[in-house]
Amino acid sequence: MKIIKLQSEKSLIKKAIDNNREAQKQLFDQHSPKMLGVCRQYVKDLHHAEDLLLQGFFKVFKNLDKFNFDGSFEGWIRRIMVNTCISYLRKKKVINLSDDDYVFDNEATVNLENTSVEDIQKLIDSLPEGYKMVFNLFAIEGYKHSEIAKKLSISESTSKSQLFKARKLLQQNYNKMNTIIHENK
Repeated sequence: MKIIKLQSEKSLIKKAIDNNREAQKQLFDQHSPKMLGVCRQYVKDLHHAEDLLLQGFFKVFKNLDKFNFDGSFEGWIRRIMVNTCISYLRKKKVINLSDDDYVFDNEATVNLENTSVEDIQKLIDSLPEGYKMVFNLFAIEGYKHSEIAKKLSISESTSKSQLFKARKLLQQNYNKMNTIIHENK
């Protein structure tokens, strides 16, 4: 039986700053599963998401001395992962954000209670990259439209428009998925 020595996260971070490889490995092992999920929200292909995870952790360890212990370490890592994914998508030029006007509608929201996580991820993956980016930043990461606009160099109205279109497309795709499921029963 292997005995695992538990250390406080603060202690691990301080050791990792001093290039202690074991501490870095422990931090990676602790946070990589959740951060891979973050990368997967932005990039469909698992292999690319894994590459981005590694790039993100390289940035984490390179800038670890800049973490000031004020907020959540996990939140700090998450922000680095999100920014790494956004940079990757920008370089690949797969983000298409248009400055279209939008109109709110009062369509009922979809109840996802009986939908698997895998099906929800497939629905999100089916979105065009621009819609998916704004949807993830707003609905999953909790950014405000003003923050998204600044992060993506777009207007707030573009952010709102992309979110509106993403939600509408998600709802349409969800309804199609449910129709297919019910027809096959």
